[in-house]
Amino acid sequence: MSASIAEARAGVLGPTGRPLPVFPEPEPLAAHGPARVVAICNQKGGVGKTTTTISLGAALAEVGRRVLLVDFDPQGALSVGLGFQPHELESTVYNVLMESGVTARDVLFPTKVANMDLLPSNIDLSGAEVQLVHEVGREFVLGRVLAPVLPDYDVVLIDCQPSLGLLTVNALACADGVIVPLECEYFAMRGVALLMETIDKVSTRLSPKLTMDGLLATMYDSRTLHTREVLAGVVAGFGDKVFHTVINRTVRFPDASVAGEPITVFDPMSAGAASYRELAREVLDRWRKAEAAHPVSAAG
Repeated sequence: MSASIAEARAGVLGPTGRPLPVFPEPEPLAAHGPARVVAICNQKGGVGKTTTTISLGAALAEVGRRVLLVDFDPQGALSVGLGFQPHELESTVYNVLMESGVTARDVLFPTKVANMDLLPSNIDLSGAEVQLVHEVGREFVLGRVLAPVLPDYDVVLIDCQPSLGLLTVNALACADGVIVPLECEYFAMRGVALLMETIDKVSTRLSPKLTMDGLLATMYDSRTLHTREVLAGVVAGFGDKVFHTVINRTVRFPDASVAGEPITVFDPMSAGAASYRELAREVLDRWRKAEAAHPVSAAG
């Protein structure tokens, strides 16, 4: 980001009511992998999980990160949003989880975005939750099947289903961090405490490395008092855990989904594309600072 833009933003309050930082342009990587695994999670549906997974993944790929998107929702919205028809797929993440002879590499698909691959899903995955109940170490199955491909990527983003069941626990148990998209609407806030409790339990009992990367305000409309009040309440409750980047409500996101492309490809000059590029810079900046603060744990 140029010095003139930095000067223009100095002291300017963003939608969250805090001064807008200037996030540095990501530096090129000298080497790739192993990947940081991030679960995109909220038990409420329709809050922008899939849009965030696709758009953030594409924005990270634009700056040279190798990205794997994991569709971990039986509805297969992530796969559809990238132009795949789930019912036509012979093998999906379900087969990787439940069949010993199928590996993640067997089911990976390249997307239209350079440096970004997909591990797709379809309705078959709904059966996995029932079948996994009787498995030994059932919370760690996804982590085991993803482990062999982590050296190939810099970031793995898991699009979780809108529930706090065994599939979501699997995603959290193998993740390094969690991003929570949160619609700027009162009822969307009510379940956040339960989600935080689940994340805390997984961190305490299953995966001590799990951290909260941040809460992302989505579907924001500055014209309405309600959304402004909700966002102010989220910031008051969670402080620096809330990303400075805010995703505004726009029809371009569903249009991009219908086209089977990320917003950064479908309408690269749109405000939505700019927001997710900004989010990518903010996310990378947070990870960089976290690694600098805890170099030993980051190396592990």
